[in-house]
Formats: sequence, structure tokens, C-alpha cells
Amino acid sequence: MKIRGLVLIVVAVAFAFAPAKLNAQGNYAVKLTSPVAGQVLYAGQKIMIEWKHMLPNIPLSGCESEAWLSLDGGRSFTLWLTFLDPRNTSFLWTVPNTPTNAAVLDIRFGCDLHYPESYAPQPASTFVIAPR
Repeated sequence: MKIRGLVLIVVAVAFAFAPAKLNAQGNYAVKLTSPVAGQVLYAGQKIMIEWKHMLPNIPLSGCESEAWLSLDGGRSFTLWLTFLDPRNTSFLWTVPNTPTNAAVLDIRFGCDLHYPESYAPQPASTFVIAPR
């Protein structure tokens, strides 16, 4: 019984320090530069989505980024846009025919076994999608 308790304590301590190890490797952060807050995009328009980011200091093999779109101000991200190489800071996007006054992008990042999937919604850059 003492061994079982000791094992549980060791496992609990290991999990307690796991987030500190991730933070020591650096944090993922994104700032969208295009589109800008309030910008009106039209269905069918091609636009360059651009951002600046800070990647964690880890090997990027097995890592990926994804772009997601919210039509409700960032409450839910239901439209997957594309997979991205995590080193990329832009992609060409064709605006869908999904009119909204509250479009928000999320540029996510994650690495198998190295870094958990991290979300970076950009509500400070809410934009409009207008019908054509």
C-alpha cells in the first residue's frame, strides 16, 4: 500500500511540473496584421491573410499550424480554412460566401509530443464579410 501511494505522489508531482517545462520552451503568440479590425471583405475576394508570431523554442518537425474562422465574434470556430507550415506568416484566402459583421480568425499551432495545440483567436481584429 505504501508503494502505491508513493507512485501516485510521484506521478502527481510529474504532472504538476509539466506545464512549467512547456513554458520554459517559450510560448506561442500571434498578432494578425491583415485583415485589420473593421475591414470589409467581399465573398469571392482573394485576400492575403498575414500575421506576426512567436514560436516556442522547440524542434518544428511534427509541428503544424491551422487557420480557423469564426462567424460569431470568436464564440465558436466552426470553419476550418487550411493547414500551414508553422514557419509561414501568410496565406492567400478566398473569402467564403458567409456574410457576417463579426468574423474572427484563429491561427493555431501544435506539435506532436513537443507542444500542445495552442489557440490564438484574434478578436481585436474582427472584420466583416459582405455578400457580393
